[in-house]
Amino acid sequence: MTTLRLSPDDNVVTAIRPLEVGDGGALALIPRGHKMAAEAIAKGAPVVKYAQVIGYAAADIAAGEHVHSHNLEFRNVTQSYDFSTNLRPAAVPATQDTFQGYRRADGRIGTRNTIAVLTSVNCSATAARMIAAHFTAERLADYPNVDGVTAFVHGTGCGMADDGDGFAALQRTMWGYARNPNVGGVLMAGLGCEVNQIDWLVEAYGLTPGPLFQSMNIQDVGGLAKTVALGIKKIEAMLPLVNATTRSTCPASALMVGLQCGGSDAMSGITANPALGYACDLLVAQGGTGVLAETPEIYGAEHLLTRRAVSPEVGEKLVALIRWWEDYTKRNKGSMDNNPSPGNKKGGLTTILEKSLGAAAKGGTTPLTGVYKYAEPVTTPGFVFMDSPGYDPASVTGQIASGCNLIAFTTGRGSAFGAKPAPSLKIATNTDMYTRMTDDMDINAGRILTDGATVEEVGREIYQTLLRVASGEQTKSEAQGLGDYEFVPWQIGAVM
Repeated sequence: MTTLRLSPDDNVVTAIRPLEVGDGGALALIPRGHKMAAEAIAKGAPVVKYAQVIGYAAADIAAGEHVHSHNLEFRNVTQSYDFSTNLRPAAVPATQDTFQGYRRADGRIGTRNTIAVLTSVNCSATAARMIAAHFTAERLADYPNVDGVTAFVHGTGCGMADDGDGFAALQRTMWGYARNPNVGGVLMAGLGCEVNQIDWLVEAYGLTPGPLFQSMNIQDVGGLAKTVALGIKKIEAMLPLVNATTRSTCPASALMVGLQCGGSDAMSGITANPALGYACDLLVAQGGTGVLAETPEIYGAEHLLTRRAVSPEVGEKLVALIRWWEDYTKRNKGSMDNNPSPGNKKGGLTTILEKSLGAAAKGGTTPLTGVYKYAEPVTTPGFVFMDSPGYDPASVTGQIASGCNLIAFTTGRGSAFGAKPAPSLKIATNTDMYTRMTDDMDINAGRILTDGATVEEVGREIYQTLLRVASGEQTKSEAQGLGDYEFVPWQIGAVM
């Protein structure tokens, strides 16, 4: 097989391997993953893949021609939306699956047991990093149930309005990390004069200071050195308390998985994303939760998700997010088609519509039960959506703040990514990249094309691996120490 036609309605096919002139009727060299016209397409006519329009012919295209940025153009989408017309509940599982997790006193269940050093403002970032750096593997050796002390620092927290979307999103993100089930203890460090006051956060979200929730400001303590010394003492006091929590048998329904993709290619929507979608369906059947995000990367596919909304109200919330992003890009003199990235295009993705149709497959087939703001706590189980940019670190930061205790991350071009405190499972879309980056990839979904594996087989492999990772098995990104620099709260609004 040299090409793959994804739907009988498509007028393009995808090259499974690089095509020479004459291969499968190719009129030119066509890179792997790129599109070839399956029939003549007149200028201005729609180009169809996944049985959906992905753009319009910018010139007459002959059958066998390479179809890409040079002859395929993007146009803004005008959709009509149906709601709740494609509801397919998850199948009832034969068994109730479990994993070995950390039970918190309030009922939350984690897959890791981390102490988090959170900063209210960039001005306290150095102090937080110095505190966390003190707790080396040697110093933590006596605390085998503690997965580490991690500083979560960011570049904002001041020079911003003290209300509005930006301030609310940052506070939700900080609160969400403090409350993530993978966090056993929290130390919040501030400067003292910033807009994003720790006391306001504690009051707004009802956080209760105590042995496992401590805070301090550099100005009150008396400078950087004293703050670092005090922070170390506070965490030293937390360590035996956090270490006292041990793994126990927990239901798979406690898992909340962030569904993420980065460095995508044309194989993403054919192999890894559908396989992850199948794994999501298996998780939802157990009562668990899959959280899709990256609103710009469902643009042009959102109508497929509104049909799965459990109610018109849920569907309308998703449409409202799309409208906000259209306005956001317009007022900032951008375009929704600024995505795909250069790497995505090299991998065969031409327009955001094409990318979105593949990206949405990560969400499987079950009903859409909820739509949430960035970093808003997810409270409904099942398949849900959280608003975020398509930028992976910012998106995953929001998913973890929303409560995700695992991340499943598909990639076609290759992505070195991890996100503490939630372990990140990396899923390769093609065998070539998996072989080249085997130290970074946990699962090879490319074998769907190279080895004849089915989407369902790889989906079950992903699901079973998630259960093992939730029980403590390290992912490749964890083994390499990734995750200390991927905390990137989405900055919304003016910087002043």
